[in-house]
Amino acid sequence: MGKGFSFIGNQHRLVVDEDEFFIDLLFYNRILKCLRSAEAVAFELKKGKFRPQDAGQLNFYLNVLNDTERQPDENPAIGIVLCKEKNEKTVEYAFQQISNPMGVAVY
Repeated sequence: MGKGFSFIGNQHRLVVDEDEFFIDLLFYNRILKCLRSAEAVAFELKKGKFRPQDAGQLNFYLNVLNDTERQPDENPAIGIVLCKEKNEKTVEYAFQQISNPMGVAVY
């Protein structure tokens, strides 16, 4: 993962209107900006090819994290979809109007 990452947990539970959602992996990074500005990094793991709905799911998770768990002195959460393969144009269109910092990586 690199320097400054701390593992928070897997299947990190979020509750919205009594519904449960689970982020596959959640990390915390203490040095992306400075020691007081820490960021959460949420990973969604996908067994297959990236699909546009993966961006929507991760965007939802980031919105919830930023609203319910982020401290006032922290930066917004970052999201990464980790998938087996991706089509660049599909990724481009899926993220076109999303303002949360997100990306797609292949394994």
